[in-house]
Amino acid sequence: MDHPPEHAEVAGGPVPESPQPESRGSGEVLMCQAVNPCHANHRGELSAGQLLMWIDTAACLTAEKHAGAPCVTASVDDIRFQATARIGQVISIKAKVNRAFNTSMEVGVKVAVEDVFSNVQKLICEAFSTYVTKPVYGQKVKLKPVQLQSAQDYLEYNLAAERRRIRLDHEDAFKNLLEDIDMPKDATGCNEEAVISTDRTHVQSIELVLPPHGNHQGNTFGGQIMAWMETAATISASRLCRASPTLQSVDMFKFRGPSTVGDRLVFNAIVNNTFQKSVEVGVRVEAFNCEEWTQGKGRHINSAFLIYGAVNDKEERLLFPSIKAPSKEGVRRYRGAIARRRIRLVRKYILSNKDQVSISEPWDRSNQACLGYNNVATLTVLAAKKGWELTSKANKIKMFTHEENDVLSIMMEMQVGVPSSKAFFLLSDLRFRPRWDSHYLTCEAIDPISEDDKIYHYTCPAVHEDKVRDFVVLLSHRHPDKEGDPYTIAIKSVTLTSVPPSPEFIRSQLSCAGFLIHSDGKNSCKVSYFNQLTSDVLPYVAGNLGGWSKSIEETASSCIHFLETFDSLSTYFKIVT
Repeated sequence: MDHPPEHAEVAGGPVPESPQPESRGSGEVLMCQAVNPCHANHRGELSAGQLLMWIDTAACLTAEKHAGAPCVTASVDDIRFQATARIGQVISIKAKVNRAFNTSMEVGVKVAVEDVFSNVQKLICEAFSTYVTKPVYGQKVKLKPVQLQSAQDYLEYNLAAERRRIRLDHEDAFKNLLEDIDMPKDATGCNEEAVISTDRTHVQSIELVLPPHGNHQGNTFGGQIMAWMETAATISASRLCRASPTLQSVDMFKFRGPSTVGDRLVFNAIVNNTFQKSVEVGVRVEAFNCEEWTQGKGRHINSAFLIYGAVNDKEERLLFPSIKAPSKEGVRRYRGAIARRRIRLVRKYILSNKDQVSISEPWDRSNQACLGYNNVATLTVLAAKKGWELTSKANKIKMFTHEENDVLSIMMEMQVGVPSSKAFFLLSDLRFRPRWDSHYLTCEAIDPISEDDKIYHYTCPAVHEDKVRDFVVLLSHRHPDKEGDPYTIAIKSVTLTSVPPSPEFIRSQLSCAGFLIHSDGKNSCKVSYFNQLTSDVLPYVAGNLGGWSKSIEETASSCIHFLETFDSLSTYFKIVT
């Protein structure tokens, strides 16, 4: 039957024009799914396994749209779940190729939930997958470059290269971090009452790959494998917390080889470590064909690390119990979870690409007392926070991290063989800082405010930019009020009209930093340095957190050496003048 001509009258009116699809890039796909009861868990929320299947489907279609050839999943990483969806809501998935690397490409996926009654959309998660093209007639397919059209395209293109660098450096960084990790005494079972054995959390599950589990290329659908892995991991986490765990993030799904219809897939999941309000579960997948099944020799095809949290009936976050590793393999997993957590911190904060709001407060004579008080109070509150986690220890230096409400802080604890008063004297004058801190190029004092508060202007070397960074900060130092109290040196950014931003530098901001100095005796003290990291400061410490640099430990060691060898007032006057 012929279609009616344009503007023809049908049933008393013109034929309505069909809606035209929105123009999309060559490697972009949109998918919408309604959340039905079959997609939900016992709480009526969208199953994380089902969502992973949809994400993998959309990402694969996107990769193949760009490549013009069959593609397979190489890895999936950096999934952080910010919200969930419930039965009756609509899921919108947008996937696009961020960057092509010869024969592999990164696909970025954004998932949002839409309430059909309120028409309100909320971001559920972002995911980044790496796909490789399958050879055609034995020849590798060379991918065409991605066409960049918007500022966001250019941003994701550049970040894709940084994410790839972190991926490629992962193994070396992981090995470096393992060397710094000490096992706590109760982790190997010394304190039987305080910890739970990881053996109690072990889960094994077997699935037979049937035709509905295959993809359009004849292999087992990667999204189905991820869904099965998530199920096993959820059961493992629930055995530890005795509650219904919620998937918070995915560290990595790494596909090592294919499986096909008829394979038996064996899933082994176990808790690797707990971190107060979260737990890491590792999952390993082995595939067996009939012959391998009889011989008991499988193929390792996939590994993943999933992070869970749990809440009670009042939606309050639950604390996970400590675990012990009763075997050599358990100790390896325990230490590996700590190293991966540090790498996750790097990925999370370096690649978040959030615009930083201004945190620098204007300074003038009228508010100097208030700013000085707030400066000291903010540092004191940061130091008193619970949940500081030891991430490395060497000689006289310990490094701790603290994460709260997407704010990451570090603490360096140094044991110094000088009186606390001497350390306070030397650290409370930032003009000394370039002598021992390679992150400081220059530092000059602005007109002094008072005996206890001073403003400094200092510069730091360029990291990824072509310009040096500069900071204008207020330093507030206080003597102990009573015996046992620490010396306090608090530092934060301020805005000063006499030192406006210069085109020569990238004006940067410091949220909260400084030193607390506790006396350990006549000639010994403990110096603790704190920094609540901003996006301007993070590039200088990312290497330490990620395991490919020791610059912070080296700086702390240099600080100890400076404090312990500085013994001349004439040297002081030479430095500051």
